[in-house]
Amino acid sequence: MPFSEISAKTLFFRILDIGITPEMPFIEARRTRLLNLLAIPWIPGLIFFAITNAVQERYLLSFLNCLNVACSVGTLMLTWKQRYLSARLFIIISGIIIYTVTAVIYRNGAEYFLLNILIVTVLVYDNKWLILTLSTIMILAFLAVRFEWFDFIPAHPVPPQRIIANVTWGLAFIIMALSYFKRVHDDYEHEKETQRQALVALNRDKEKLFSIIAHDIRGPLATLEMLLDMFRKGEYPEEEMKDAADELYQKVNRLAGTMDNMLRWSMGQMKGIRVQPVHASLASLNEEILILFENAIREKEILLHVEVPADCWVYADRDQVSVILRNLISNAVKFSYPGGEIRISAVTVEGQVSFRVQDNGTGIVTEKIPQLFSFKSSPGYGTKGERGSGLGLLLCQEFTIQNKGQLHVQSIPGQGTQFTLTLPAGKPVLAKIDS
Repeated sequence: MPFSEISAKTLFFRILDIGITPEMPFIEARRTRLLNLLAIPWIPGLIFFAITNAVQERYLLSFLNCLNVACSVGTLMLTWKQRYLSARLFIIISGIIIYTVTAVIYRNGAEYFLLNILIVTVLVYDNKWLILTLSTIMILAFLAVRFEWFDFIPAHPVPPQRIIANVTWGLAFIIMALSYFKRVHDDYEHEKETQRQALVALNRDKEKLFSIIAHDIRGPLATLEMLLDMFRKGEYPEEEMKDAADELYQKVNRLAGTMDNMLRWSMGQMKGIRVQPVHASLASLNEEILILFENAIREKEILLHVEVPADCWVYADRDQVSVILRNLISNAVKFSYPGGEIRISAVTVEGQVSFRVQDNGTGIVTEKIPQLFSFKSSPGYGTKGERGSGLGLLLCQEFTIQNKGQLHVQSIPGQGTQFTLTLPAGKPVLAKIDS
């Protein structure tokens, strides 16, 4: 297809989308497009006939053609200013008047355009009384023309060929309008089915998630309940209770992380989380998170290397970044072998901060990497039996996107994994000193 044809087609559809915004309801957007379709196609033809009628001394008809063009342009202007109800009423009322007067005086078949307006009225309005009123007016106008209730003999009658062309265009638009809304209905049904499938998948994922979390909650709580009951009854020595407390602490600590992930994800699904970006020190955030894993790192005798400069700042939601760092470091600790190494580093390049967490642990099978940030990922066990919910990385991905960042993973099974978090760089904030 030639470039000029593509440009003309593109321009036509852009004009057809005048006044349509992304947040508009599906059906209202289609109604607005149909209204534009009623106004746009006739403009070139009406201009042509206005000139032709003026040359052939049909001055009144030429004036009505020009008035019709002005009304069509006015409708597009109202739509562009998002005054949708005014645009609808304006083009319908003006069309009824102009086409009725034109058909009565010149008998040129313009009454069939009243049928176009009748079809559009039924499709774009929901108020039954308004539809009934406007439809009654149009039907009476159509009957008045067809049965010659008014006897006008034009000084310069319209040629029969013009009458045939008007009737043909009028009937063709009816087919076009009904076909358009039939497609709209099909699109609407398709969208509903897509949403239904997405809802079914989401419910399935939630059932899986809650099943995993219920399992994770039940174990630590049952152990805690049993130990406390035995200790209360004097069946568990105090010295052994101290030894068991460390292991129980690890389980409860992981449970708290799982519960926090679940609550944050649930709030996000209910649109309860709002991003509040601030200038935050990445080094301070990293230090706060590492304190949570001191016991686990010491227990596994992991060698930790931290290279996060003090002047490394991000512009993002501080709480959400904290959740991301906690989950990334937690995974590195969980899947590191005893005596392994974890490297945490950050660099600022061209307005972006890259934060890396690298371990030499179990690694991830290549086929599973695309599933890490979705419910398709099955939670794995760490090198000491630590179990996750599979929700942490999904939450990391969602928070990263909300903060205009990116999250990438590279991994080799048996050699380790590296997560790279990229966020907008921030500016250092000087602490206020009281005088």
